[in-house]
Amino acid sequence: MKHLLLAAAALALTVSPTAAVAGRYAPQDLSGVRHPEWTKDAVIYQINTRQFTPEGTFKAAEAQLPRLKAMGVDILWIMPIHPIGVKNRKGTLGSPYSVRDYRAVNPEFGTMADFQRFVRAAHGQGMKVIIDWVANHSAWDNPLVAQHPEWYERDWKGDFRPTPWWDWSDIIDFDFRQEGIRQYMADSMLYWVREADIDGFRADVAAYVPLDFWEKVRADADRIKPVFMLGEAQMRDLHHKAFDASYGWGWYNALAEIAQGKSDTGALFGYFSENESAWPAGSMRMVYAENHDQNAWHGTGTEVFGPALTNVHVLAFAGEGIPLVYNGEEAGNPKRLKFFEKDPIAWREHPNRALFTRLAALKSRNQAMWNAPWGGRMVGVVNDRPQKVFSFVRQKNGDKVLGLFNFSAEPQTVKLSERLGDGTYRDFADGKSVTVGASTSFAMAPWSYRLLTVE
Repeated sequence: MKHLLLAAAALALTVSPTAAVAGRYAPQDLSGVRHPEWTKDAVIYQINTRQFTPEGTFKAAEAQLPRLKAMGVDILWIMPIHPIGVKNRKGTLGSPYSVRDYRAVNPEFGTMADFQRFVRAAHGQGMKVIIDWVANHSAWDNPLVAQHPEWYERDWKGDFRPTPWWDWSDIIDFDFRQEGIRQYMADSMLYWVREADIDGFRADVAAYVPLDFWEKVRADADRIKPVFMLGEAQMRDLHHKAFDASYGWGWYNALAEIAQGKSDTGALFGYFSENESAWPAGSMRMVYAENHDQNAWHGTGTEVFGPALTNVHVLAFAGEGIPLVYNGEEAGNPKRLKFFEKDPIAWREHPNRALFTRLAALKSRNQAMWNAPWGGRMVGVVNDRPQKVFSFVRQKNGDKVLGLFNFSAEPQTVKLSERLGDGTYRDFADGKSVTVGASTSFAMAPWSYRLLTVE
């Protein structure tokens, strides 16, 4: 119940009121975004360019594209590519989210020509490229500060200010009440679609920027080419006209609580209940064990999830949500990557790479596992160990997946109490045929899963 109350409270903070028509409340159409066809079974991979290779350049990253393609990656999310501010810089190299020039490339990473070549090479491999976009704020030494000081917010003293309450001293906030910054920012975004042929954006702190701005930019970008928009926010109205996908923070937090013994599977019931009941059916929720923020500030997947980590990875692909792989996860990266310094990933062979490759291939060929709105809705399957074992079915056009996840540190023997899961399947682990019926029981090791599919 605690999780349901928290979810309801969070939703109340993020939902816009509906419009009154003839004395009655007209429901909003919250599924107005037309997703590009290439997102239907997409897997996202985030590249932290500075740490992705020893060189930390677009040229070096380009050499890794065949490997990512072979792993089943569809969309490459590149962290901010722009020059970084020097004034009030944090650390030696600064934060990529402190943007000094929205229409240039960070020389640390290469040149505009290098980036354009990277995008062409990714397209040649059949992958799409989205770039991180920081619309809410700029570096202190962005030329706009001197050219258009009226475009920035001020504090009570009349000084430029960072985003309030956070330790973001290396940036200052724009004032989106000013038409000039809206037009400049929109034109800058469209510049990259036209000049570099990118395929969309990951919008940093998307909820801090007015929704109507994003909706207008999305419409303008779609007139150039179909784009994919990922919003860093947990706000359902982003999906009305602007964003294909937003963050599943509740998913991550629920699994972290379970893995750390602070909750049982009820935390997941709370998340998926809200996801089905309160979010538009066509919305994609991005799910992940790591991203740049989680890795740097909260911990690696191993730190946060411990022995539950493999379950987290598998559920990200098998359940509802568009999965994200953060660079280095396929190598079992054991460290928090430094945010303001050079700290390259130590690449190595690791079982995660084969796991992600197999999961991406399964997701691609089994329509039940596709992303919203193409995939099957998750339906919970009641079992006799409901607080320990999370079980569900997804079905679509003859394809089916039955997932069982033991989210406990003890072995569990579990039976399904409902017959929705009955059928004959192929086991993802070994390819063997498995028949599930009323008398079937599953002996599950601690923190283990069973993934059964019909294709």
